[in-house]
Amino acid sequence: MTIQKQKNLRKQVAPFEKAVMKDSIRQLINTFLPFFTLWFLAYESLSISYFLAFPLTVIAAGFLVRIFIIFHDCCHYSFFKSRQHNKILGTITGVLTMFPYSQWGHSHAIHHATSSNLDKRGTGDIWVLTVTEYKEASIWKKIAYRLYRNPFIMFGVGPIYVFLITNRFNQKNAKKQERMNTYLTNVLIVALAAATCWLVGWQAFLLIQGPIFFISGSIGIWLFYVQHQFEDSYFEEDEHWDYVKAAVEGSSFYKLPKLLQWLTGNIGFHHVHHLSPRVPNYKLEAVHQHTQPLQNVPTITLATSLRSLRFRLWDEENKMFVSFKEIKTRSAAPKASRISSQTKAEL
Repeated sequence: MTIQKQKNLRKQVAPFEKAVMKDSIRQLINTFLPFFTLWFLAYESLSISYFLAFPLTVIAAGFLVRIFIIFHDCCHYSFFKSRQHNKILGTITGVLTMFPYSQWGHSHAIHHATSSNLDKRGTGDIWVLTVTEYKEASIWKKIAYRLYRNPFIMFGVGPIYVFLITNRFNQKNAKKQERMNTYLTNVLIVALAAATCWLVGWQAFLLIQGPIFFISGSIGIWLFYVQHQFEDSYFEEDEHWDYVKAAVEGSSFYKLPKLLQWLTGNIGFHHVHHLSPRVPNYKLEAVHQHTQPLQNVPTITLATSLRSLRFRLWDEENKMFVSFKEIKTRSAAPKASRISSQTKAEL
């Protein structure tokens, strides 16, 4: 994509980069009201049967994902025109989703500025090693990487580790405002949990909030994973890295059924979001539909996205994700060829 085409693309998207107050308020109502209603109904259902309450917690988890998308927009200052309003709502939604607003907003901004840059990995992204890096890694690093990339750990243990542990502590170089926001978030989370336990009992709290927390967390990690881990994604070293290419080619268009698209706040239009983070989530689809170049991007569906579970390493030579098995097969092929040649020579 030429520089001129990139400029034209950014120009086409620019008109959508403004929040609309009535649309933001509408989204708050159709997200928060169903979430708290479902939570209450799940609690009331406990007196009948947990088999009745559990499906309600599953649906509520979907709405918590939607709340996280609002939090995510606030971190980009795109949900409201006012930065202060974004900070206030971001902190509130951060308590509900267990993400400290300032801390995550900072790391996520770095993610946007370095996404798909092989020389600037490590902040706010999924751990990715190249084939060469993996081959040269120590045995302990290989074990750690394999465990990290294991689906059961990433989507099972991952939510517990991220939400309950890493999100609760500040980075060493965090500024005072960021530190204070994390402390405030932690205090409010404890206070909210304690108040809820006092109102409904700790057993009911765990039976309802536990599944909501775990399911929404797993969905959130899955969305973040699949939006950048697809076969023909884009990764380049810093000298060849390009922001627009990283957005359009390195972020997927996750084409979901309409209901799931709505629950996930249109975040499947991730290529649009990375191109312009200031576009509110409720405008992402409109940008995609009205901008022709953005319709010709890597597209994945629920079915095809499952293939990404086997993607483990980035193959710099072939510019694609590969599995551990593929690397093992490649390594075994030259060895087999050498043995065959040696056998022929002996004969």
